[in-house]
Amino acid sequence: MGPDLDTLATALYVRIDDLLADNPDWAPWRPKVGFAPRLSDAELVTLAVISALLGYDNESQFMRYAHEHLGPWFPYLPDRAGYNKRLRRSAEMIAGVMGCLARECDSWHDDVWLADSTPIECGRSRETQKRSNLAGWAEYGYCASHSRYFWGLRLHLVATPAGLPIAYAVADAKADEREVCADMIATAQIARAGQTLIADNRHRSETFETGLKDTGITLIRPATRTEAPRPGARFLRPWRQIIESINRALKGQPALERHKARTRTGVAARIATRLLALTAAIWHNQTTRRPGPARSLIAYDH
Repeated sequence: MGPDLDTLATALYVRIDDLLADNPDWAPWRPKVGFAPRLSDAELVTLAVISALLGYDNESQFMRYAHEHLGPWFPYLPDRAGYNKRLRRSAEMIAGVMGCLARECDSWHDDVWLADSTPIECGRSRETQKRSNLAGWAEYGYCASHSRYFWGLRLHLVATPAGLPIAYAVADAKADEREVCADMIATAQIARAGQTLIADNRHRSETFETGLKDTGITLIRPATRTEAPRPGARFLRPWRQIIESINRALKGQPALERHKARTRTGVAARIATRLLALTAAIWHNQTTRRPGPARSLIAYDH
């Protein structure tokens, strides 16, 4: 583990440990009587972030790496099955940590948000689709960016131009993006007056736009052929480039598309882990005033 990743992991562990001490309800339920886990929850989440930043998409390979190289940082390391079992139960805890870290970033106060969704493929063969535990949630959808159909889910994301995730949701591939976006903003309670949301034409809806205005959010989206030019059109071209860059940051080094999860809890935990890894990198880059783009993960890939 390189010095930059070591520094990030140490700072992250300390912050997570403090957050979990202040918010014990985030931790997965455990019986009052029994053995206490030898790997703490803060260590578990830190270990998961290290795995994502190093680009591991295979838990067996990562645990072999951890046992060989991370022993000095983690006094106890479980086997793959134990690590997987605990991680699948930790999606809510990971989301809570991510929300707190995001609020500590300078980017949290940005008055511009970007909304988009990206495919999360869950299988290709017909037999996989029939037998998968995700059947009924995962569906066939179309990815316009790659001009292809896929079977799986969509990650819906509201982020700042710096790449900081503000709110996210995982829904079936055919879910209405306007409804999902409205639900994300309402559930996360992040609406604030003077905010601008930039989105594509899949968010075109008078009801959706009126709902945003009622909470103080202005929507910028492309105009249709039958509409008059809409304000803010000059921001749309750079928006597309930025949101694609954020998606690449998630799908590249953290290997979002290669999640290999086969259950709902597994999908939720692994997607949350990837988002936390990006959030943690931005949090560390901004709090330490590291030069370069805040969402850059290059320093943490070894």
